[in-house]
Amino acid sequence: MIPIAKPYIGEEEKKLVLEVLESGMLAQGPKVNALEKAFQEVCGTKHAIATTSGTTALHVALLAHDIGLGDEVITTPFTFIASANSILFTGAEPVFVDIEEVTFNINPELIEDAITPKTKAILPVHLYGHMCDIEAIMDIADRHDLVVIEDACQAVGATYEAKPAGSFGTGVFSLYATKNVMSGEGGMITTNSDEIAEKCRLIRSHGMKVRYYHDMLGYNYRMSDLHAAIGLAQIGRIDELMQKRRENAKYLTENISSVITPKVKPGYEHVWHQYTIRLDGNRDRDAAIKKLNDAGIGTGIFYPVPAHQQDYMRDIVGDITLPVSEKMAKQVISLPVHPLVSQEDLEKIVTEVNKL
Repeated sequence: MIPIAKPYIGEEEKKLVLEVLESGMLAQGPKVNALEKAFQEVCGTKHAIATTSGTTALHVALLAHDIGLGDEVITTPFTFIASANSILFTGAEPVFVDIEEVTFNINPELIEDAITPKTKAILPVHLYGHMCDIEAIMDIADRHDLVVIEDACQAVGATYEAKPAGSFGTGVFSLYATKNVMSGEGGMITTNSDEIAEKCRLIRSHGMKVRYYHDMLGYNYRMSDLHAAIGLAQIGRIDELMQKRRENAKYLTENISSVITPKVKPGYEHVWHQYTIRLDGNRDRDAAIKKLNDAGIGTGIFYPVPAHQQDYMRDIVGDITLPVSEKMAKQVISLPVHPLVSQEDLEKIVTEVNKL
């Protein structure tokens, strides 16, 4: 089976983890600091704050912007559930806006109609590694005095007009084991605001500036040096990892003819966390997936049920219809595109997909 995802673990990851084990400093320490500085450089931001996961990073970023009970946050339903859950964690309510077909990202043309006096932030998601229309979203946010929190969990290294994801609003990244840059488990917040950075650091560590003196309510969301060591090795070769993904995606797009292949909008640099095709019309996705799996090709459906259609979310936001998200949820299939996919694997994927 060609897996849909496979962590790329080399000698440098092992070396840095052993350094941590031998140092005896396993909790948050110098490796976390080094990883934060590396993210600052990649994202071009003044600050980066490490956390235990992409989900906790979202939670911390929202809290740092004083989002809470009675507030509304506009976001997309076509994403991993953590994007919406993190809003609920604060006591605020997600307001779902439908997506574009081309990028699967939130449609900025629909955002202003969703703004109410309770709206405090927009939380767009750069899905699959293609940034959303961030320029339009920032313009809307400026005109309505709203916060923008970029869910860039799948988009480390992605750019719009050469400006990195996570550098427009407050950025949030995931370092989960299958991500383009991973640490096993972990998250990162990026910002140019000294005030937001300071609040994020307090919130992730029980509200402490000085040990055992607590300035505010906080959480234990600190990353360990063991996880940071893996992330350091990964981010050190981010260019190599991204280039391989781009080459794999290019080959698939140039050779697959039986389905709708993903597009990249002008001015954007895609980092291909997922390579997602679509079966249009009434084609049987379950049958297609079975054929691919039987042929030894791993697949994924990201995501089969939009957030607004999850049972518990219906109780919160009501029974709403978002037709593009609902259509995409029935059509998408993700194929292997990670750096460990070989040329032989690519040829096999193309052959089998073109039989569908």
